[in-house]
Amino acid sequence: MNTKYSDLINQTFYFPQEEFKLNKDNLLFHNIDLMKIVEQYGTPLKFTYLPQISNNINRAKGWFRKAMEKNKYDAKYFYCYCTKSSHFEFIMNEAFKNNIHIETSSAFDINIVENLLENGKINKSTYVICNGFKRDQYITNIARLINNGHKNTIPIIDNYEELDLLQAEIPGKFKIGIRIAAEEEPKFEFYTSRLGIGYKNIVSFYKKQIQENPNLELKMLHFFINTGINDTSYYWNELVKCIKVYIALKKECPTLDGLNIGGGFPIKNSLAFEFDYQYMIDEILNQIKIACDEAEVDVPNIFTEFGSFTVGESGGAIYQVLYQKQQNDREKWNMIDSSFITTLPDTWAINKRFIMLAVNRWNDTYERVLLGGMTCDSDDYYNSEQNMNAIYLPKYSKEKPLYIGFFNTGAYQETIGGYGGLHHCLIPQPKHILIDRDENGILATEVFSEQQSSEDVLKILGYKQK
Repeated sequence: MNTKYSDLINQTFYFPQEEFKLNKDNLLFHNIDLMKIVEQYGTPLKFTYLPQISNNINRAKGWFRKAMEKNKYDAKYFYCYCTKSSHFEFIMNEAFKNNIHIETSSAFDINIVENLLENGKINKSTYVICNGFKRDQYITNIARLINNGHKNTIPIIDNYEELDLLQAEIPGKFKIGIRIAAEEEPKFEFYTSRLGIGYKNIVSFYKKQIQENPNLELKMLHFFINTGINDTSYYWNELVKCIKVYIALKKECPTLDGLNIGGGFPIKNSLAFEFDYQYMIDEILNQIKIACDEAEVDVPNIFTEFGSFTVGESGGAIYQVLYQKQQNDREKWNMIDSSFITTLPDTWAINKRFIMLAVNRWNDTYERVLLGGMTCDSDDYYNSEQNMNAIYLPKYSKEKPLYIGFFNTGAYQETIGGYGGLHHCLIPQPKHILIDRDENGILATEVFSEQQSSEDVLKILGYKQK
């Protein structure tokens, strides 16, 4: 009988896969022996595999290059990194090895941009696309960046007041973009995004407040579909509406030459994940080119703002199953040595799925279980089928420790979980290591941060310590 955990995975999915293989009964991730990592650093453990960041950036660049050649699309492509996915310096250092650009969301992002400029990670030719609702400090920081000579800074106008606020602090001419307020998916609880300016108001807004202003140069129209880039009638319908707005605006504004299609590339959340990235890009550019050719306007330069796609697949977390609790005749709870609420908050907040696999003991028999975190909170659990079905792991044995890995967790989890701060039930933040390869493919690891100590937590809480 096929009762091993390895049999279950092989029967359910195509395995091995590009990033997942086996070494006897231990899991390899990008040919990294995860049990050796566990033996060296212990658990709970977060890790970032830096080469995957560059890998995904260059995959996307290649897809756009092929699509532009195929469609005879005579314009340029600019890959921007969406900083809110992960602001860490080690992420930025890896991403900006690849001649890309940057998208910001709030005031402190500009301080990061200035640091990157000062340290030569980006330069004056790097586009800085400033999104988000802008007031006070964010406006001031954007203005400082432009006034200090970074002319490729493009604040994206989100509401009618922002133009006046920016002009009050920027004495000369500067570039701007306008964000379209996209209509939400029909099942959504509201109709129109809170971000941006409505479709029907874009051209009139340009004519009234921008067209005759010698200090403003409109360069970009920006939109983002909340559900991301997906092959659905909703996405294609919204894309066509945005292209129509671009064409109408381009006919009024000769300086407009950029269309920012936002982010939203999905990342792998299951071993069964399938998404035809090349097809989607081909079709997006094809739709833009057909519409522009019919309207007899030049096709725009394309900007994207991929965040999760850039960093998501570089991250992972490893936990040990500490104990098994048999709560009734059917439910076995495997308790991990950390908390899902604090270390993978999207599993709790939005029922997000990540790839979850055993790290060791693949040749052992498996059982149906639930996974629980350490906090005294009923919501601190994980289920791979979004709270519908239990999951399967090698059978718990007190004598044979079981380790489990969550993969493609590199976007948002640290910031949403409050990196360096307090966590629910004061569960400590786990150790975080960086994994890299040199030019010869030799693996290197280093500790980015140690596990949080009681002294760290008490200091945040204001306790005086001797």
